[in-house]
Amino acid sequence: MCGISGAFGHLDAELRAAVRAAHRDLAHRGPDAEKSWESSAADGPGVVFAHRRLAIIDLSPDGVQPMHDEKSGAVIVFNGEIYNYRELRAELASAGHAFRTRSDTEVLLRAYAQWGPDCVSHLRGMFAFVLWDPARRKVVIARDRLGIKPLYLARVRRPGGRNAIVFASEVRALLGTGLVDRRLDPTALASFLWHGFVVGADSAVRGVQRVEPGTLIEVDLDGLDERETRYWTLPRHQPVPDAVERLRTELEDAVRLRLISDVPLGVFLSGGIDSSAITALAVRVAGEAVRTFNIRFDEARFDESGHARAVAAALGTDHTEVRLSESVFQAQLPDALESIDQPTFDAINTYFVSRAVREAGLTVALAGTGGDELFGGYGSFRDLPRMATASRLAGFAPRSLVRAAADAFARARLGPAGAVPPQTRWGKLADVLEQRGKLLELYQLAYGLFVPSFLAELAPGLTGAPVRMGLPLARADRLAALIAGQPPLHAVSLLELASFVGERLLPDTDMTSMAVALEARVPLLDHRVVEAAAGVPIERRFAPLGRKQLLRDVALGELDPALFDRPKRGFELPLEVWVRRDLRAQVDDTLRDRDACHAAGLDPAVVARLWDAFQAGAPGLYWSRIWALFVLLWWCRRHRVSL
Repeated sequence: MCGISGAFGHLDAELRAAVRAAHRDLAHRGPDAEKSWESSAADGPGVVFAHRRLAIIDLSPDGVQPMHDEKSGAVIVFNGEIYNYRELRAELASAGHAFRTRSDTEVLLRAYAQWGPDCVSHLRGMFAFVLWDPARRKVVIARDRLGIKPLYLARVRRPGGRNAIVFASEVRALLGTGLVDRRLDPTALASFLWHGFVVGADSAVRGVQRVEPGTLIEVDLDGLDERETRYWTLPRHQPVPDAVERLRTELEDAVRLRLISDVPLGVFLSGGIDSSAITALAVRVAGEAVRTFNIRFDEARFDESGHARAVAAALGTDHTEVRLSESVFQAQLPDALESIDQPTFDAINTYFVSRAVREAGLTVALAGTGGDELFGGYGSFRDLPRMATASRLAGFAPRSLVRAAADAFARARLGPAGAVPPQTRWGKLADVLEQRGKLLELYQLAYGLFVPSFLAELAPGLTGAPVRMGLPLARADRLAALIAGQPPLHAVSLLELASFVGERLLPDTDMTSMAVALEARVPLLDHRVVEAAAGVPIERRFAPLGRKQLLRDVALGELDPALFDRPKRGFELPLEVWVRRDLRAQVDDTLRDRDACHAAGLDPAVVARLWDAFQAGAPGLYWSRIWALFVLLWWCRRHRVSL
């Protein structure tokens, strides 16, 4: 686990200095060691790599990167963990490869020597790496299948047409090079305002691209010509024999592999089904007590520490509760905001949990991310198929009649619209009924922060951005192809995994956990677990909707079901309460900053109207809408980025 940066193409003094700047900006991701390497001291075509290390496996200096294969000359910088490195090491040793370290990085180098770029198909883990292959004069770039570890690239034009590509684990590190313009990408901004986070290959910064999950890129050093290959995609539904037993085996194996660590390790335990399942599996495969952690709030309706305490007692874990009060939140909020690499409205939840765990002495923590998406825990699995049916039926009526009826129903449900109409699903009812059963569009509407008509008021300059329902056009086409012909519940699962997990939860988890030098591991998102779940018959996998009974059966069978028979709620900070109290002045100053609004493409009058309506308790207007705009404006001002 670490931070990587570098450049390749035409090297000169300015480019080398830019890599050093990115390397400095990634210091928080790797406090244990740092090193850089370059292929040639002369100006001209070459490669320069830099690495910040958070030591997890093989804590000795032997594991320091960039790592060099003396036999082939290949050099690698690698962020993440190869969980099956021991099995691969044995296989490669039997093929004649010798090893001088105990690190998974060296296993990855030898795997490339054995299989070339196809080595990625042998890896089970979370990873982003850049490898220089001098024999082929190519740079090989790869990212793990689900997109757990990040990697960003930017092409930079050098004097005389001598171009280069710079890369880093974070967007902010590329901003710090001075080679990237501090300009908001309009497409990314449009996607942020729809979702509350950036979606697609375009980052928030114009010219900075994200390497997509499950993607391998080979770049010719001399011409910088790229060849991109998608080596893995989310699996289609295909029932297989003994699917439940296969899932059970893969889950236990995924947790067992993620307990391998040379540093202290624990589990985030909220007391819900997903984190409890990971904890129970960890206890089962470890055969010993496991450390667990939970955040406790003073606000009773947000506090679930009692549930976590009961699960910990039932499983016999070494349990720790950390109290997060409003005063502590305020004191740590500046650091939490500083941890945000790209604008996102949800990341600070994970920051506070990660910081508490790190301060308790742990370097690695397992989380239950992915359970709701794999096993139907969200209301979307129930609501979206119903919405699809209703909108298909509405297609037989005139659009004007459908919209009038929907608006009347929303008013009856929520009351008359004020200065800002309701921004909830009821407020979107007319838009929903116009979709003629199209699941992707319905998914996007359900998760959109704002009603489309209000969004056009909020950011009028973005109405021509190349997005459809908040999605960059290429992303929309890819998602539509992903779910085409799939059973509705599996299609919803695919959308949740690709969008909610891949675009929001995983980036948020990485940036905030690495801000405090904590490695977060997500066993439920092991690609073999995801594939095994896709092989379970639909009725066994999802029924009854919302209970995640399959996950309970394979992981929690030894626990009293009454521990989990309560209304579902996600881990959530009491931000709605705090934004209305002691944070109010800070949020007010930010949202009423007209220059900041203009710089971020927002209409200041509409932002002020939204904020006033929220403070007045307008119906159908949740805190997340306010917080998303606050974070966007804060981030743009902090990093001097504007349209």
